[in-house]
Amino acid sequence: MNYSKLAEFYEEVSSTTKRLKKIDILAKFLKKLSDKDREVMYLLLGDIYPEYDERRIGISNQLAIKAISKATGTDAKRVLFEWKNLGDIGKVAEKFTLNKKQSTLQSSILTTEKVLENLRKLPELEGKGTVGKKLNLITELLTSAKPIEALYLVRTLIGDLRIGVQESTIKYGMLKVFFKNNKKYESTLQQAIDNSNDLAVVFDIAKKGKIKDLEKVHLEVGKPIKAMLAQKVTKIEDGFKALGSPCAIEYKYDGFRLIIHKQGKKVNLFTRRLENVTKQFPEAVEYILKYVKGDSFILDSEAVGYSKKTKEYTEFQSISQRIRRKYNIEKIQKDFPVEINVFDILYYNGKSKLEEPFEKRTALIKKIIKNSPYKIISAKQIITGNVQKAKEFYKKALKDNQEGIMMKNLKAPYKPGRRVGNMLKIKPEERDLDLVITGAEYGTGKRSGWMSSFILSCKKGDKYLEIGKVGTGIKEKAEQGISFEELTKKLKPLIIKEKGKRVDFKPKIVVSVTYQEIQRSPNYNSGWALRFPRFTALRTDKPLSEISSLEEVENDFKHQKRNWEYG
Repeated sequence: MNYSKLAEFYEEVSSTTKRLKKIDILAKFLKKLSDKDREVMYLLLGDIYPEYDERRIGISNQLAIKAISKATGTDAKRVLFEWKNLGDIGKVAEKFTLNKKQSTLQSSILTTEKVLENLRKLPELEGKGTVGKKLNLITELLTSAKPIEALYLVRTLIGDLRIGVQESTIKYGMLKVFFKNNKKYESTLQQAIDNSNDLAVVFDIAKKGKIKDLEKVHLEVGKPIKAMLAQKVTKIEDGFKALGSPCAIEYKYDGFRLIIHKQGKKVNLFTRRLENVTKQFPEAVEYILKYVKGDSFILDSEAVGYSKKTKEYTEFQSISQRIRRKYNIEKIQKDFPVEINVFDILYYNGKSKLEEPFEKRTALIKKIIKNSPYKIISAKQIITGNVQKAKEFYKKALKDNQEGIMMKNLKAPYKPGRRVGNMLKIKPEERDLDLVITGAEYGTGKRSGWMSSFILSCKKGDKYLEIGKVGTGIKEKAEQGISFEELTKKLKPLIIKEKGKRVDFKPKIVVSVTYQEIQRSPNYNSGWALRFPRFTALRTDKPLSEISSLEEVENDFKHQKRNWEYG
């Protein structure tokens, strides 16, 4: 299809903030989308592959500037100046394409097939001359692009589409156009999306209107699946009230999520961001093959660090560097060992376990895992309806340096990728949030040249709202923890605007912070401010979709009284 039709859709759907209106616009677009254009479904979310595929475009703002300059015959310094002025590099591409010199004009029509073809070549390029080759592929597209096409093409390139369409929007669009908005089919459609992690596959089936075929979309071992997420409560009594009694109570581990896939002798390890980290954790592969029975399975677990000397569990930050490490794997696994704690099972020996009640799933885990402490074990757990026993278990979790506890409904199914009310988390300190860095100010004195005051934002829909600044908890030297220099290096490629000492970033770097309290504030566009925030961890394992929402912030404000009851 002509890329201009897709760009027109982008423009129309981004012109409204009303969810139902977006669904209506999307439904009309999907109705006209042909089978051969199925892969446009990825472009609707600003991607070029299904979500489970690790390959990403990965183009920096700097390369986008060079491409705009080359394609429009505009001096790169002028493009950079306009970017700092507008704060949207897509808008810059649109402006200069509108005014581009006649000598660069081409008559070829840009198609979605051509866009996907060129963009899919970008992640594959390696070695000498890579930058030049990438520049040529991007310039070829921009040279043929109309102004509105250039706007969304560049936004797609840098991973910032800004149209307010999410996976759920697409689900409801398909439900409306292919199943006449019949709500009884919604769960089947959602399950097909969860099982496949591939919107083009689901579109193919849904377009034919055959609900029975959607029911046949099953989990595949080796294809990453989204992790189920928990909601928060502040008291154990509230947990029992919400879940019923008895329920399962487990440690809430201070580690990172690891979804384990095994088929025969092949093991794959995925993070909650669907990244394949199998090579980074060779010892985990060894443990799974040795201590878990089964020809094929998908397990949900948490990898937790521990001290080799004391055998005490350590905080997430001490092992976080292992997630992205590609070199010196043997050394880092010796320095920062992990224990795999398995707490759920999604698939076993050819059969999905998603719809089975948790009590059956947890019983199966205990049956197939041979517990080997400091290697792989089933999660520490009790099943009880007794508040006092639950409190004692909670205190034990805290004594073992874990974050708190999870409370789980024994009858509940597994719901991938959703924050569900049948799984609750309790921590002894309400006042912690996962937020994204959207701005900073350059430091002075000994911090000169580094960014030292980082602006934090929560989310509301597809927008990021500022809620405070943090500098406390970040170290002066890298060997002491996350340093100002390290954060500055990570953030510089994400700069979208500079004005004086203030810098704005593309939202990408997720951090955990604690704080004393939340206050109402006219100084930030969220309407709230964190009092005495402190940086605690760089959360490379968490995607933007999991940062704290404005609703969570407001809810935490309502429950400000410190939860001293559990230590």
